[in-house]
Amino acid sequence: MSRWAALPAELDPRVRQLVVRLRRLKDHSGLSLRQLAARTGYSEKSWERYLGGRSLPPAEAVEALVRAVGEDPTRLLALHEVAAEAWGSSRAEEPPEPSGTSETTEPGRTTGAPRPTEPTVPRSPGRSLRVALAAGAVALVLALATAALLVVRLSDENAAEQPTDPLAATATSTATSASAPTSSPASASAARSELPYTCRVERIDGRWFAGLSRTEGAILASGHAGPEVAEAQCLLRRAGISPGGIDGIFGPMTERAVERAQQRAGLVVDGIIGPHTWKALRR
Repeated sequence: MSRWAALPAELDPRVRQLVVRLRRLKDHSGLSLRQLAARTGYSEKSWERYLGGRSLPPAEAVEALVRAVGEDPTRLLALHEVAAEAWGSSRAEEPPEPSGTSETTEPGRTTGAPRPTEPTVPRSPGRSLRVALAAGAVALVLALATAALLVVRLSDENAAEQPTDPLAATATSTATSASAPTSSPASASAARSELPYTCRVERIDGRWFAGLSRTEGAILASGHAGPEVAEAQCLLRRAGISPGGIDGIFGPMTERAVERAQQRAGLVVDGIIGPHTWKALRR
């Protein structure tokens, strides 16, 4: 994994979040900057500036990186929209540096002729709407995750007095509104409701499965949600590391639990579940 230099202290948190996500994708892909430049059409110097936080990458560069590693670009494009607004309209579309001439010569083009290295990808008419909807969905998931974590913490405090079997535990959460105050544990208990994810841990062919997903290579990070996340939460709980509730939401408590599992297994501690972390959890 690359040893990244620290990002500029004055960098806006929203831009910092985008750059950190791009760095993680690059590291998990195993691509060097030269290979990344060859796959995306953006020069090594451009990627050095983008991943160093010195320049905001254009949306086309973000999409090219995500597609190069085989991921869905919707979530990263939504983060880019937010980061571009924070960066400022005067710097949102800083032109990248040219990477020089191509190693191969296209038909009808002389060897010394200049060749643009950063293509212009036309935006489809409905793209802005899709990105806006994706941004709204991300914000909604984060809000629900925050409300769920508040109730899970209260639930853990109440359950601490009674020993429970981590393999048979069923996660609970809440559907309380963000405007409703959590004034006491009693009021929080009244608002809890059973979630659709239940751990059914069993060992098959020497590996652990919780009955929610059989994936061994899905990449999960903070902000993701679904049965794959719930599967990882069940396996973390089986290993004696509490991820909070089994709610299928990759929030801060789940991220800290993943980091503890990675540290225990001697892996790179980045809080992202990839093939190596899945192998450690199912072992």
